[in-house]
Amino acid sequence: MRSSVFSYLNLRNLAVFLLFIGISLPPMSLAQQPPRGGALPNTDCPVISASSGKPDAGVPCGLQALVALSGTDSAPILDPKGNHYQNHDRETMSIVSGLVLAPGKSIRDARKAFETAARRGNTDAEVNLGILCLYGWGTPQNFGTALYWLKSAANQGNSRASANLGLLYWNGWGVRTDYAEALRYFRKAADLGDTGAMVDLGYMNDYGVGTSQDHAAAAEWYRRGAERGDPLAQNNLADLYLRGEGIPQNDDLAFAWFQKAALQGNTGARIKLGFLYANGRATRKDAETAYAWVLAAAIAGDHRGQAYLAALEAQLSPDQIASAKRRAKELQPPAGTRPSEVAFVH
Repeated sequence: MRSSVFSYLNLRNLAVFLLFIGISLPPMSLAQQPPRGGALPNTDCPVISASSGKPDAGVPCGLQALVALSGTDSAPILDPKGNHYQNHDRETMSIVSGLVLAPGKSIRDARKAFETAARRGNTDAEVNLGILCLYGWGTPQNFGTALYWLKSAANQGNSRASANLGLLYWNGWGVRTDYAEALRYFRKAADLGDTGAMVDLGYMNDYGVGTSQDHAAAAEWYRRGAERGDPLAQNNLADLYLRGEGIPQNDDLAFAWFQKAALQGNTGARIKLGFLYANGRATRKDAETAYAWVLAAAIAGDHRGQAYLAALEAQLSPDQIASAKRRAKELQPPAGTRPSEVAFVH
């Protein structure tokens, strides 16, 4: 049940989060579940937020985006079709807002600003411009130009550019699908400190994609991401400890890492934490707490622990069930929660 940051849609989609006042567009990050490849998604999207947070009918639909954060310092992931990011292998990501443009500004204004900065050598602008070219936003779609700007930024040490190139080679977007090349770019991004790429490398080593299967190497990459606070990395590392794959089996460490991930909202970790409480592994047996954690995941849309709920409910009194339900609701993120806006180009 471990996952990479590859995708909830069987592919890791490109990210857009524009803040046009000092324009910002963090490049894509990887999502969670083993991708199966796929074509570049279309650009029809159902939601948009203006700088005021209200819908802006004046901005083309193709610029509207739903994004989800895959970690504390990871870039957003775009689902242009507006699908929820339900990961049936690991967790459901939170859905947050999309595009932010100052009044009177357009995507073409953003593209011009990025292009000006890119030609002056700003690598973040090069990455942003590459993504716009890849999607044909504010400019005709052009894979060659997208690759040019992404490779230019990667050659200058931009970790996001390398992570994005890894994604393109994984999915075969504008290039031939090449897992070894994807691995190379993810490794380059991870060595430069990109947390999402660390999780991706963990996944590829975990399942032998583009390299020989190596659970010990997977554990090391997951650990690096986990220590940087990435909930997916924490969850995957905990799963290795629980199973004793690549590292010595250790319920205490599994519990600790699942708890860290669960407190950040990782639903897979919440189900596993409930399992540990239900069975008294690395903690006292506590059916009420187990019920609360598994139910919190179900409320968030992850129903893989549904069978646990019925069994646990049979062990609880009506008052305990009511208390657990309150706790599960308290674990949900506030309605309308938005991520911090990260400015890549000022």
